[in-house]
Amino acid sequence: MTITTMSSRAEIYHCPFCGEEDIRPHSATTGEWECRSCLRAFTVTLLGLIRPDFSPPDGYAEPVEGSEDRS
Repeated sequence: MTITTMSSRAEIYHCPFCGEEDIRPHSATTGEWECRSCLRAFTVTLLGLIRPDFSPPDGYAEPVEGSEDRS
């Protein structure tokens, strides 16, 4: 019987800057990646979970329907 466990480390598949798939771990530190296409090094971290009933911060204005720039 084989038991499969999930890793606490999630792998990403695309560079968040250029969208290419040529990314590799940057160092042994978890969450550090480098993109060989755009030559950027970056980290990926989980900030936390949000509640489904999340209300926007004070001063945040919802876009008014139909107010998009259509130039």
